[in-house]
Amino acid sequence: MTATTQKPLPSYQWHHLSIREVAGHLDSNLEAGLTSAEVAKRRERFGANELVGKPGKSPIVRFLLQFNQPLLYILLVAGTIKAILGEWVNAWVIWGVTLINAIVGFVQESKAESAIAALASSVQTEATVIRDGQKVRIPSSEIVPGDLVLLTSGDKVPADLRLIEIRNLQVNESALTGESVAVEKNLQPLDADAPLAERTNMAYAGSFVTFGQGKGIVVAIAQETETGRISQLMEQQTLLKTPLTRKFDKFSRVLLYIILAVAALTFAVGLGYGYSWVEMFEAAVALAVSAIPEGLPAVVTITLAIGVSRMARRHAIIRKLPAVETLGSATVICSDKTGTLTENQMTVQAIYAGGQRYRVSGEGYAPKGAIFLDEAPVNLDESPVLGECLIAGLLCNDSCLEFKDGRWNVVGDPTEGALIVVANKAGCIRDELEQKMPRLDVIPFESEFQYMATLHENGEASTKSKIIYVKGSVEVILSRSTQKLDAQGNLTPLDPNIIYQEADAMAAQGLRVLAFAKKLVSNEQNSLDHEDIEEGLIFIGLQGMIDPPRQEAIRAVAACKTAGIQVKMITGDHAVTARAIAARMGLEKHGEVLAFTGQELSRMDNQALANAIEEGVVFARVAPEQKLRLVEALQSKGEVVAMTGDGVNDAPALKQADIGIAMGKAGTEVAKEAADAILTDDNFASIEAAVEEGRTVYRNLLKAIAFILPVNGGESMTILISVLLARDLPILALQVLWLNMVNSIAMTVPLAFEPKSEQIMQQTPRSPKEPLLSRSLLKRILAISVFNWILIFGVFEWIEATTGNIALARTMAIQALVSGRIFYLLSISQLGTTIFNRIRGRNERITDAWAIIIGIVGAIMLQVIFSQWNLMNELFSTAPLNLDRWLICLLLGLPMILVAAWVNRFDPLD
Repeated sequence: MTATTQKPLPSYQWHHLSIREVAGHLDSNLEAGLTSAEVAKRRERFGANELVGKPGKSPIVRFLLQFNQPLLYILLVAGTIKAILGEWVNAWVIWGVTLINAIVGFVQESKAESAIAALASSVQTEATVIRDGQKVRIPSSEIVPGDLVLLTSGDKVPADLRLIEIRNLQVNESALTGESVAVEKNLQPLDADAPLAERTNMAYAGSFVTFGQGKGIVVAIAQETETGRISQLMEQQTLLKTPLTRKFDKFSRVLLYIILAVAALTFAVGLGYGYSWVEMFEAAVALAVSAIPEGLPAVVTITLAIGVSRMARRHAIIRKLPAVETLGSATVICSDKTGTLTENQMTVQAIYAGGQRYRVSGEGYAPKGAIFLDEAPVNLDESPVLGECLIAGLLCNDSCLEFKDGRWNVVGDPTEGALIVVANKAGCIRDELEQKMPRLDVIPFESEFQYMATLHENGEASTKSKIIYVKGSVEVILSRSTQKLDAQGNLTPLDPNIIYQEADAMAAQGLRVLAFAKKLVSNEQNSLDHEDIEEGLIFIGLQGMIDPPRQEAIRAVAACKTAGIQVKMITGDHAVTARAIAARMGLEKHGEVLAFTGQELSRMDNQALANAIEEGVVFARVAPEQKLRLVEALQSKGEVVAMTGDGVNDAPALKQADIGIAMGKAGTEVAKEAADAILTDDNFASIEAAVEEGRTVYRNLLKAIAFILPVNGGESMTILISVLLARDLPILALQVLWLNMVNSIAMTVPLAFEPKSEQIMQQTPRSPKEPLLSRSLLKRILAISVFNWILIFGVFEWIEATTGNIALARTMAIQALVSGRIFYLLSISQLGTTIFNRIRGRNERITDAWAIIIGIVGAIMLQVIFSQWNLMNELFSTAPLNLDRWLICLLLGLPMILVAAWVNRFDPLD
């Protein structure tokens, strides 16, 4: 049965229904499951539990479409013209450039389209189901709606399930919801409008069971699952062109029209002067070849590739070349919170015990830091109640720390890991405590009760009792407590309102708050039950923890704000926690952190949503389609959007964004395949570094364009004016090809290695509407083109008039042009700027100048070969030069320094 003929189930809010109602709608037996006959019918009706992407274009069509670009039209026309002239070597060289471009584009597109395949593989697994009253193990693809699925720790959930039985069940849904902490499941019906991340009676396809066991009834398979809906969202998205490709398309199209028009004008004018059509065709061809920047695509590709290499060294892997420049033009960065802006390591930062507030230093799982009271380090001998609070968190704990691969990691729950770390900071060692106070019994954490309890030997020889430690939610602990410990460890009456106020103050800071208590029991008691802690607990204290922001990410956010880039947090976490992290990171806008939840966004019309996106900084508890809607809304306002993500739920937004950035460590394969870039360290600071490199790449691209196009302009003007004045052509088509393909590439590629400017992140983002050739850049190109025309035309006319040797005149005109190009290259490079400043008395150090020096030396060597080697004289119709003529060409290029200094005043490229 194909995906197109499957019949979906009627749509229900399964989380809103009772277990009996769900079973009734699905006609399923909650004990024996489905019968084999019923399974066969449903498989025929609903199809396989697999994600199937829509059919794509054939590989041949996708390859041919790579040539559907104006810039490649120009190259194909140039190659065809050379073939018509019988110059097959040159024709194949030009065609080879277009072929390489097409192959690279085809490979990149093929990799991008594998996102759906990665999504499908993310939900393929095996599952244990109950059929005909028996447990059977089957491939997940054979599951049908109404099946009873058994879950245990380590399982991948094979379909969307409404849970009907649980035992301490916790499920990691981070790939789908963005919530970093495993979700504790329950069975109670929920509100119909409960957001995805809060549907605690459901288990969704592709998520993982981290603890406990459960049983669920299948309510959706294949495309009808939440993961399947995401795959359909991805299919619906169009692959947006990047700002660079859009600008190059427009530039190439305009250039194509201009070339054809000027070539036609040249041909018509020549015929009007009485020249034969063969001569004018040669002139028109020469003009077309001179105007086409054959070397530009190669230079652009090399510049972007160098940007890719630089970004890789700064932990950003670029999957699609144009994405390099797109990062540099980003105006908004939509970032996930957990692990990107934060450490993804829960850390206790505040403790309340004995009526006193303590501050904890240090971040992450490394046991480095201290506990402070009024800014003074605490001695546990002087703060017994603090010690009791730490011991309770350390012993009532099922997780552990391990040092692996040079870093501390938690084996188990991150919250429990934070409790171990803070106890270690105060000198409490678990192994020592457990020898004195061995555990006798435990009540594991269950979402139904909201606490965990452990029974221990007391450890004090003088006592004849055992001790129970309890940790859990503030409400549950306080409801069972009547006394508390004061600062000296003495028992005093408990006022719950005071504790609630302290807990609320911690929560307002975005801290996750746990309460701790103890109870002394008879020395004969060796087991633990829920009745033992129904009452009589002694409240010890509170511990507040948070996943703290990365310090380098805080600096990166500040750098982005200085650079005029908005940073918005889009997260699956709670709004209070997200707002607190945003405030710590300096994400305020107009002095406040305005946060919106997914529920609030769902109730907004388009105008309200636009306003929320403009003013909002934090968007919490958002669903996948809402992330997509946020990105689309930002793009509709003209923003260039960079979007980060790591989960399946992020994939549609990653694909829609101008630049999708996936996490390399925590990211799913689906997110990585949908993204344009991957962070190898999952750190927001690497995004800021990549933006810096992207801006540098774009600046270097502009330098390359400003260097290449004036030569084409000078050559074209020379040929056009020569025809209009009925003069011999100062430069031939083959000589133009040498200048455009060989000399230009040799001298332009070094610009791709130009180091970043110190001011690059102090400038506002470029407007996405700004054309590739701005007005100031056009003035620069025109001014340098005029100088190049004067140089070529003037030298040619002078040498031809004085020597009568047309080959020598053309050779000296070309060498004078190259001389001027060398001085122009220096004027727009940082090497030239540094030399000029040193001449003016500034003590600047020359850095990263090797590429420019190699480029200049290489160009000189190539030009010596071009004119001095007799084989090249025959091939390119050139003539050898003596030393005097070489010096004349060098001196004739010197005025370029003055021209370049003048244009740098109104068009500084740095």
